[in-house]
Amino acid sequence: MDKRPSPGYLGDIETLLKRYASGELTPSRMVETVHRHIRNNDNSAWISIMPLEALRQYASAMEARAAEMDALPLYGIPFAIKDNIDLAGLPTTAACPAYAYTPQKNATVVQRLIDAGAIPIGKTNLDQFATGLNGTRSPYGACQNAFNPDYISGGSSSGSAVALAKGMVCFSLGTDTAGSGRVPAAFNNLIGYKPTRGWLSTRGVVPACRSLDCVSIFAFTATDARRILEVSAGYDEEDVYSRQRKEHVFDFSISGRRFRFGVPRQHQLQFFGNQDAARLFGRAVASMEALGGTAAEIDFAPFLETARLLYEGPWVAERYAAIRDFFDSHSDQVVAPVREIIGGANRYSAADACEGEYELRRLKRETERIWTEAKVDCLLTPTAGTIYTIRAMQQDPVRLNANLGYYTNFVNLLDYSAVAVPAGFQNDGLPFGITLVAQAHRDIPLLHLAERLQQTHALPLGATGMTLQKPSSPQRPSTPLPNDSSKLTGCASRQPGWVRVAVCGAHLSGLPLNGELTGRNGRLVTKTTTSSDYKLYALPGGPPHRPGLVHVEANEPGTSIDVEVWEMPEREFGGFVAGIPVPLGIGTITLASGDAVQGFLCERYAIAGAIDISRYGGWPSYLSSRVLPETLTDR
Repeated sequence: MDKRPSPGYLGDIETLLKRYASGELTPSRMVETVHRHIRNNDNSAWISIMPLEALRQYASAMEARAAEMDALPLYGIPFAIKDNIDLAGLPTTAACPAYAYTPQKNATVVQRLIDAGAIPIGKTNLDQFATGLNGTRSPYGACQNAFNPDYISGGSSSGSAVALAKGMVCFSLGTDTAGSGRVPAAFNNLIGYKPTRGWLSTRGVVPACRSLDCVSIFAFTATDARRILEVSAGYDEEDVYSRQRKEHVFDFSISGRRFRFGVPRQHQLQFFGNQDAARLFGRAVASMEALGGTAAEIDFAPFLETARLLYEGPWVAERYAAIRDFFDSHSDQVVAPVREIIGGANRYSAADACEGEYELRRLKRETERIWTEAKVDCLLTPTAGTIYTIRAMQQDPVRLNANLGYYTNFVNLLDYSAVAVPAGFQNDGLPFGITLVAQAHRDIPLLHLAERLQQTHALPLGATGMTLQKPSSPQRPSTPLPNDSSKLTGCASRQPGWVRVAVCGAHLSGLPLNGELTGRNGRLVTKTTTSSDYKLYALPGGPPHRPGLVHVEANEPGTSIDVEVWEMPEREFGGFVAGIPVPLGIGTITLASGDAVQGFLCERYAIAGAIDISRYGGWPSYLSSRVLPETLTDR
């Protein structure tokens, strides 16, 4: 098989944005290329695509806003949508033609992506009613693996994974109840991000298990997944399962910081006879250790008990509830074994549902104890222990599908977030992937860790053969931000729900603690200086060495000091401030523009014996004038 990248591949989001910015490509030319690419491929990935004329209209609308490119974080970025998520004007089938309806409105998450500049290309194949982890349970055909058409693609979000892996789009949407956003990622060499339940609205999504369902994101890179999250997430008043995001106090993913990760005990690891997968998982453990992690074996049994509840407990009845009216009158239109799985709901009573909830509560308490006693920040597991041919899966659909869910089925029941990460290739050329799992609302640290791990493995993007690029820094912001202090219009101009903070030491871009800002979803607003009535001191002590910014007294000479103004969600600010040690604290700083922002200040008592370094104009200039340890910090 020729693995050289095709010149028609679009690559990751940052790559395509750079091509737009340089004029090398336009959205109009892009949609023509993508439409042709899809028409020339027959791998059962797509159920329907937008008419070419409609795609041209989307592209023209973007080109009319080319001057606003920096204000549109997904300007002209093509994406695919799993066909249980509504896209206005195209039928939503859930891979069941008799169930199809044509929505008049986009799903909430789709609308947010379009508002950010993304272009929806079409709807992708899936295991019918999102019931399965293999990609063969569809009347539209078994979806073929992007690397070897004899093998399964994984499911249920099969088409979304293959369409991306084949380079037809730059990202895609799936759903994930039991692992449907992670298993296809592993089998097609992609990032598969399953957010904390409720972070992405499920309004406009055909439910599988409504209380557990998540919209998931397939991307070439974890950086792309984080960008898409920032655009698509948000509380939805009309979605009863939507949740407000909570702050994460400790970002275990920051470079140089030690963390602990849990792995199943050796006898609890299952690779179903696949020695290649076992070897690659061992290598992934070593990679995590090289990033500063310490592996801790945990008892995986309670997690496996939880996993069994999903298909061997009353949650099967929730799948029936999702399509009850349709199933009661059209069960003959549902494919086997989906029909048998959903039809099995009649085995469970209301009492069974209560007992199932009691059992889940017990297991939640038991697994929480494991996290606490092992003192782990995240879990590391294979995404799937092995992969099967399409033929083998069709011959033994229930048992082999259950094997695929061994490491995935517990995640939503226990309210965790997870990121599937490519981790190498088997000797037969098929991909292998691992999954990072964290407790709810720790998605951002998890994505940061996935970025670092992905860079360590440095695998090509999907099946395109394109090289993984080093992430740009700082990341392109998701909303328009000023480039200099003249464009700041005071603290009142900040976006609702965000707070600005000026930093002058190791939180500056490229310095050791900058990750404590980016890890809290922070983004750079501007590089500027303070007003001319400040002094900067190198505080005594260390390592670590620390600078201190002080406002001068009346009639005391001062100078302007270099600072960066960052902004972060208000929900993150309290945890950020709580970690600041004395004699530093947060106070009001006046910028050269006259604007006032919150920022790092130092208590005056602490400058006794400190070195006045104001003449250097800032901490980086002072550092460059001296030979100091790499651990310099302002904390």
